[in-house]
Amino acid sequence: MLRGARPGCTAAIHLNSPDLDGFAFATRCGYALAFEAMARRLKTKTKKGQAGKRVASGAKLAELCVRQWRSRFEERYLPRIVGCLEQLSDEEIWWRPNEASNSIGNLVLHICGNMRQWIISGLGGAADLRERDKEFAERGLVARKALLGRFQQTVSEAGFVMARLEPAALTRPYRIQGYDVTGYEAAAHVIEHVAYHAGQIIYITKLKRAKDLGFTRLPSTASKADERKL
Repeated sequence: MLRGARPGCTAAIHLNSPDLDGFAFATRCGYALAFEAMARRLKTKTKKGQAGKRVASGAKLAELCVRQWRSRFEERYLPRIVGCLEQLSDEEIWWRPNEASNSIGNLVLHICGNMRQWIISGLGGAADLRERDKEFAERGLVARKALLGRFQQTVSEAGFVMARLEPAALTRPYRIQGYDVTGYEAAAHVIEHVAYHAGQIIYITKLKRAKDLGFTRLPSTASKADERKL
């Protein structure tokens, strides 16, 4: 385990993933814990008689975080992963360079399983029916259309759960995949997890298509304010 990482932080969560060896655990752990630190500061700085302001500030922080999380899932990762799948054949989606690596198809199944377990089940209360090993064992029985449908449906359900989360739900404890985490930690874990595997999917797609996929566009000096938001 990473020195200084406590059980339940994002660094510890990822130690059981076979394809994440050597990844920057410290960065992700700090990202998850930053939300908790902000929430704690909102409480400790509250003076007597300012309970209303504390509640308002906590609600504002929760609203900001949820909006950012949903934006990442729905407006960034979903269209990019879908864009990759639409450019590849079924054979290419299930191609793997060796048995130590995962195909795009495996990665999409893995993202769906993780998001469903941590957000839809963990935060949303749905039954946890995940069979994690099967996400890596699949060897191409899922066609591209079915894979796309499963991924889009999972992101949609996760967004619905997050939109309904109350501020208190982000600070209370949960037991997910055997880990004790807060709602902030759980959501931060899923964001980092999806981002990491999205990068792998994009890289494999570039290998197969040998072209720039056009996903990254930096704002110009003449860009409008809404074009400069992450």
